[in-house]
Amino acid sequence: MNETRKILRAPQIAITATVCRVPVTGGHSEAVNVEFNKPYELDEVRRLLENYPGVVVQDDPAHNVYPMAINAYDKDEVFVGRIRRDFSIENGLNFWVVSDNIRKGAATNAVQIAKYVIEHIL
Repeated sequence: MNETRKILRAPQIAITATVCRVPVTGGHSEAVNVEFNKPYELDEVRRLLENYPGVVVQDDPAHNVYPMAINAYDKDEVFVGRIRRDFSIENGLNFWVVSDNIRKGAATNAVQIAKYVIEHIL
């Protein structure tokens, strides 16, 4: 990000970056960028994700622990990591999400949503 600002001679430019080069045979990965309406605590976001059913937080880049498609293969969980502030926007958050696109796709989501509605709403 800083190198781009330097090359463009635009220190004020708002930039966020996520780099990934991964050849995979299955699964999908997404770089997610969120802008909240108000300030947030990064530890609270992490705690909420860790306690959400079906979400597994893998977030220790110093020890090469982060979500990878190969580890999500044949699993129903959604794996989240690289949770960090996005300083290019106010109240911004970046994170990486990985899941098995066959196991955790539209059909699985529909069943999980229906189950939640039956258990919590009906």
